[in-house]
Amino acid sequence: MKKLVALLLVSVLCVGLLCGCGQSSEPETAQEAPEAAGETAGTEAEAPAENIAIDTLRVAFVPSREPDEIITATEPLKELLTTELAKLGYDIGTVDITVGTSYEAVGEAMAAGTADVGLIPGGTYVLYDDGCDVLLTATRDGLSIDSDSAKDWNDNAPTEPTTEQVTSYRALMIAGPSEKGQELAAKVNAGEALTWEDVSSANWSVANSSSPAGYIYPSLWLQENFGKNITELPHAVQSDSYGSAFARLASGQVDVLCTYADARRDYEDEWTGEYAMTNSIWDDTAVIGVTPAIYNDTISVSKTSPIMDDAFKAALSEAFINIGNTEEGKAVIAIYSHNGYLPAQSSDYDSERAAQEMIQTLNSAS
Repeated sequence: MKKLVALLLVSVLCVGLLCGCGQSSEPETAQEAPEAAGETAGTEAEAPAENIAIDTLRVAFVPSREPDEIITATEPLKELLTTELAKLGYDIGTVDITVGTSYEAVGEAMAAGTADVGLIPGGTYVLYDDGCDVLLTATRDGLSIDSDSAKDWNDNAPTEPTTEQVTSYRALMIAGPSEKGQELAAKVNAGEALTWEDVSSANWSVANSSSPAGYIYPSLWLQENFGKNITELPHAVQSDSYGSAFARLASGQVDVLCTYADARRDYEDEWTGEYAMTNSIWDDTAVIGVTPAIYNDTISVSKTSPIMDDAFKAALSEAFINIGNTEEGKAVIAIYSHNGYLPAQSSDYDSERAAQEMIQTLNSAS
């Protein structure tokens, strides 16, 4: 099993595969010309001679932030999509934006054809790729820290955005201000290796099982370092969003949470505001574990949606890319730490599939 895990992690690192961030090396597939990234997503849309009318375009988001926050932030996307698609030959009557109750709920909606477009993590796409096609991969601002060492993240905190655009990010295991959290942080910062007894005695917050940063890659980290699966943590609770996870961390209800690498930047204001902490999030928290790179979120479409065909997929791809290239569009997609989009193909997420298979094997064996 150790050999298998080691091989998998090497594979993940080479490909550069919840969220969402600071990787200095980008997967080659995301840097190639659009025509190399798949027939649908990489083909420039050709507008029909007369615009095609579509009554409703249903766009679903996963609840990686508070649902009300996502709905408010993405309201301008309705007009942006309507305007861009009109230029490409499609008159959209209504853009309906929803936030799923879980990552799985969005995947199931796309598989059933009750959602046409989903902004979903790679892990969710892989779980539901029988029912959806990937069109685009998000790009994000890089981060000033990119290291396999947890201590490096602490010594050089806070992390800052860079101008480099990247197509992958890290997941971090972050210890909070509780007594156990500070105990783990002190050991890491002293250059000492954590033991299974250390981590298993802590209270953990994890995301649902399809979240790359909140579950899948932390489980691989546990397997590689301790020969254990995430389901073997005796004190783990599932949070419905990263916001609630950070609230629990601040209050001391949990000692460690699993999240994406720039999450502390996203919740910096809430830490001293809504969560009523005296110190900054950078003073109160520390990284105790770092995963290999995870491929960024996707824009995927339903295979069973009645409005979806190759021409409309091409138009959607071009519309989202165009939106991501405008300042107004960047302001909307910043809710997911996205900065733009590049054409994607299914094989970009092969390492994610391997990770999912490993998790399923470990879960069935535990």
